[in-house]
Amino acid sequence: MQKLTVLVLFGGRSAEHEVSIRSGTSVINALDEKRYDVIPVMITKRGKWLDPARSAKRLRKVTRPLSMPRRPLVSDGGLPLVRVNSTKASGVDVVFPVLHGPYGEDGTVQGLLELAGVPYVGAGVTGSAVGMDKDLLKRIFREAGLPVVDFVMVLRSRWRREKDAVMKELVKRFRFPVFVKPACLGSSVGIRKAKNRSQLRLAMNYAARFDTKLLVEQGVRPLELECSVLGNDEPVASCVGQIIPGGEFYDYNEKYIYDRTKLIIPAKIPPKVARQVRRLSVLAYRAADCAGMARVDFLFDRPTKTLYLSELNTIPGFTSISMYPKMWEHSGVPYPKLLDRLIALALERHADRANVRMDR
Repeated sequence: MQKLTVLVLFGGRSAEHEVSIRSGTSVINALDEKRYDVIPVMITKRGKWLDPARSAKRLRKVTRPLSMPRRPLVSDGGLPLVRVNSTKASGVDVVFPVLHGPYGEDGTVQGLLELAGVPYVGAGVTGSAVGMDKDLLKRIFREAGLPVVDFVMVLRSRWRREKDAVMKELVKRFRFPVFVKPACLGSSVGIRKAKNRSQLRLAMNYAARFDTKLLVEQGVRPLELECSVLGNDEPVASCVGQIIPGGEFYDYNEKYIYDRTKLIIPAKIPPKVARQVRRLSVLAYRAADCAGMARVDFLFDRPTKTLYLSELNTIPGFTSISMYPKMWEHSGVPYPKLLDRLIALALERHADRANVRMDR
């Protein structure tokens, strides 16, 4: 069997740069050496695309051989050298973006790859953009009749101009606690829980450091649940996982720095709730126009026994502790086989889209 050449794209300009490096390293190490040649390409925090040799040096620890093409695929000046519709000439069969956050998970890179005619893993431009923007995503969920907590979006420009007026509106609309987060960022970067007015003001100022849109959500007393979805036109859901944070909620530090969060797979919830999570995960996946993969996050309010959709991640974490591959592993799909399936789905979707007519 002829090997496929997979270009793994990692790093990126977002605040999740380091997480992406960890995810990229995990993916590279798990790809079957008998099936794939791997080319690493890193995007720096400044947006510079590094050649494979320099990219390999930025990875955490690679235990498999990497492909180092004679002709660089990316220039030192930051311009891709893969010509439009010439992936075969460049020796690349499929791109595996492991980029988290803006300028990687939000449809920007996906649009570039679409223009270049390159097959790639994961959601397309629309699904990626919607999944990244929590405000738009929740609006779509709500329009589709899917359950979400009460929320409101505040433009950063308005917050800075009319802080007192915005505070008055928020205090009138919500009861404490509330959660404040940047609308277009992942890995829980920039999120704060506010229990009173002074904390709310601080949380808004903090979130405004990371985005131009600030999302304020009604706080609940939840179990934090997650479900992995895999597929294109016929997506399937994994078992349900549960997060028990060591702190007040599952923020960036709890995810990647402190070693005190418990990940329970499968979640300790009634079978009826688990079935509901899996069903809603597929509905959310379709509503957001996803493809390939996504992790869907839920809040299960314990006092009212109400299930709410929280977020959808089109490029979920692929580190050794990430829930997306762990839930599939428990569901009978080990990490290397999961990567095989994702690459197959990317090629399948690319072939399907190639049959779409562009003329009249």
